[in-house]
Amino acid sequence: MNKKYHLFDVYGIELEYMLVNQSDLKIAPIVDTLLTKKKGKLTSDIVNGKIAWSNELVAHVVELKTNGPTKDLNGLAPLFHQNIKEINAILKPLQTKLLPSAAHPFMNPKTDTQLWKHSYSEVYELYNRIFNCKNHGWSNVQSVHINLPFFDDKEFERLHAAIRIILPLIPGLSASSPILEGELTGFKDTRLEYYKDNQKEIPEMAGLVIPERVFTKLDYYATIFEPIKKAIKPFDTKNVLDHHFLNSRGAIARFDRNAIEIRLVDIQECPKADIAICALIIETLKLLVNKKLSPLAAQKRWVKEDLFVILNDAIKNGETSVVKNLDYLNVFDIEDETTIQNVWKHLYALAKPNIHKSHYKAIETILKEGTLATRIEGALKDDFSAEHILEVYNALAECLENNTLFTK
Repeated sequence: MNKKYHLFDVYGIELEYMLVNQSDLKIAPIVDTLLTKKKGKLTSDIVNGKIAWSNELVAHVVELKTNGPTKDLNGLAPLFHQNIKEINAILKPLQTKLLPSAAHPFMNPKTDTQLWKHSYSEVYELYNRIFNCKNHGWSNVQSVHINLPFFDDKEFERLHAAIRIILPLIPGLSASSPILEGELTGFKDTRLEYYKDNQKEIPEMAGLVIPERVFTKLDYYATIFEPIKKAIKPFDTKNVLDHHFLNSRGAIARFDRNAIEIRLVDIQECPKADIAICALIIETLKLLVNKKLSPLAAQKRWVKEDLFVILNDAIKNGETSVVKNLDYLNVFDIEDETTIQNVWKHLYALAKPNIHKSHYKAIETILKEGTLATRIEGALKDDFSAEHILEVYNALAECLENNTLFTK
């Protein structure tokens, strides 16, 4: 986003998927082979029309993203699906396929992780040295990133205020990681449970996941970037790390491209569900930014600690998490304590007229049947045998191939 855009003029969406063996769904660290087969030579980035393919950090995860900013959010689900089908076709002779959801159900990161050995490998090696990337918070995470532009400080203030407010609700919409190493973890969003602590060695990097109350570029640098740079200095002796990438909060300001990137969304079972969730989040943000729900001052006053309490419970309980903070609910014009599922139903009712009807079914399935995490748990019932987990996750892979929702 080098060209500057105004609020909600354009969008950037990124989706991450894991490569697995067709027979047993074990991790297949062959993204380099996939990219080589597509391009004819090894490269870490491929432009495939309006969608780009790339790799980051680990050798079994491929990222699909809009090739630059796009105005057309509603056309993205079929576009991403087209690319998924193409990737699966390339992978088929290799007895491999893409698997959705935010965490692999039985990956052992200590033994299964292979870091990307090609471009940027120097950066990844350094990360690994500092944080040990062979754990779930690093090597077993697939998410959706939503990039939204701002033009200047005034727009940044409004957008950052709104995003901070909405972050605690996101796991109640998108949680999709209830299983790790073949067991129910007790968290609907296990990806985020690990995300909170995966950089504990340098706490300045992720902070409390919810960003601090900063609403200008100058203040952001002083409050967030400078402490990160200072903390990383003893480790990054060759200056290979960029502060934009080091900032690991749940939403990060990218002043290099005048955008804020939301990172708390778990990947779903298919692009139809991913883009529907993005549409609902974006339309809710518009309501906040345009002061349809509460004034800017009311949004700005929230401290990260109070928002984190709500987020933390949502990571564990997903849509059934009960929000007890009435001041927070008042921001959305809700008077009594209620579940996050009901908060989203309320916000969907307000935003629905501005959401394209192609997203209705996916959003309504999630709001009615629960997050993908809940639906996975429901499908597994109490049978966590390897065969049964395989069966359920193979069904998720089918959903991805066919761009259909996973329902009860």
